[in-house]
Amino acid sequence: MAKTAGTSVPTVSKVLRGGTDVSAQTRARVMEAVRAVGYTRRAGSKGEAARDENGWSHMLDLVVTHFEGSWANLLIAGVGREAAAAGLDVGLTLADPHSDWVSRVLRRRTLGVIGTLVDPASAQFGALFAAGVPVVLIDPMSTPPSGVASVGVANWEGGRMAAEHLLSLGHVRMGVVAGHARHLFSRARVDGFRAAADTATAGGAAVSVAHGGWNRAKATTATHTLLDGDPGITGIFACADSMALGVYDALSARGLRVPQDISVIGFDDLPEAQYITPGLTTVRQPSTELGAAAVKLLIEFSRGEDGGARPAGRMKLATELVVRASTGPAPAPAASGR
Repeated sequence: MAKTAGTSVPTVSKVLRGGTDVSAQTRARVMEAVRAVGYTRRAGSKGEAARDENGWSHMLDLVVTHFEGSWANLLIAGVGREAAAAGLDVGLTLADPHSDWVSRVLRRRTLGVIGTLVDPASAQFGALFAAGVPVVLIDPMSTPPSGVASVGVANWEGGRMAAEHLLSLGHVRMGVVAGHARHLFSRARVDGFRAAADTATAGGAAVSVAHGGWNRAKATTATHTLLDGDPGITGIFACADSMALGVYDALSARGLRVPQDISVIGFDDLPEAQYITPGLTTVRQPSTELGAAAVKLLIEFSRGEDGGARPAGRMKLATELVVRASTGPAPAPAASGR
């Protein structure tokens, strides 16, 4: 790594310890070298960083790209409750790409890091892996490095459930408001939805996809795009409840009723799903349980309760369909008003 970064071995070591007496330019070169070389030190070889003078660290870090929104709040609650039950404090770290947040984490005597709403392919997370900091990812946006554990939900199965529900109500022309195209969990939800539609109808169902970027306003625009492209759509799957709100906004602006004209189904089962009118049918993911499961796995990994081995693969929690008033039978073509 030192050769790739054009610096000395002690400087590389200093960066991976979160040292402050390294220039921003040198730190960036080292992080890029970490990514290029793909170096990862076993967490067990850095066990001393997880200890304080009295034994194990009493703190873990939760690294996120934003704190806003019901889903983030539910997940933070799950992390906080499970950590408190284990006698641990939680440090909330904002993964701002324009700040040197990773060095602050490396300087702390933390038990480990739980990362969510973050990209494990980033140079910052590469530095954590290289430094041997125990890391557990929650539904990572991209494929994590080999041997890095993750906790997530059955996204593909959730998409399948959404399609099967709409198909059972007679909908065969459907739209999907997806998140970012590059995010694994968005792609899995879309793929599950498409697979169910193709299987159940032998290819007779039409599924159109537009990307709403996990944002209410962008989901509104995406919904208009879907309906401009196919005015005959009678059912829409929003890959997040936050985007379903944008779908409602677009349908209201077009004078369309939910579910009489178009049925809407979301994904998450956030509190908002119960509060909006009509109540949102959605695929529930156990957000609070996700946070708790990540803490348990991190504790086992960091404290050697798993035998000292690095956890591999993905723990997957089940999703389930929650039916409310936003879905109904597909309207007959003459009754759709379009």
